[in-house]
Amino acid sequence: MSDEPSDADSAPSSQRLDKWLWFARFAKTRTLAATLIAGGKVRVNRERVIKPAQTVRVGDVLTIVITRHVQLVRVKGFAERRGPSAAARLLYEELTVEGDAIKPQSAAPPDGEVRPAIEVAPVQRPAGSGRPTKKERREIDKFHGKSR
Repeated sequence: MSDEPSDADSAPSSQRLDKWLWFARFAKTRTLAATLIAGGKVRVNRERVIKPAQTVRVGDVLTIVITRHVQLVRVKGFAERRGPSAAARLLYEELTVEGDAIKPQSAAPPDGEVRPAIEVAPVQRPAGSGRPTKKERREIDKFHGKSR
């Protein structure tokens, strides 16, 4: 037997960004993680990244924009496979305080006043595009005041 440590014993010092996002459960699939990166929604240490093969190291700060929510995380470790969410949370440290997170503005006015709902006409379908969907039929019935 050799005295050299095997690859299984040594922890990796870096990992591909798309794999890390997938392992840390920021994306449901690795393809979605790659799409997120290619779309410019991920920054590593304030640098915009467009290649999924970009490597991340322990201590790197990632800025991730998912559905208009900005999350700041620090890489704490790597994984060999995608595990449960409890294990995924060990891979990063959340830097975004809940009150400081950049979120989309709510539709409610700031004074708490409730606005009346605006009645919207049903979706107009182009002629010859087929039958309305069940949802569209319900909207049409609601618009005409019919109930089934």
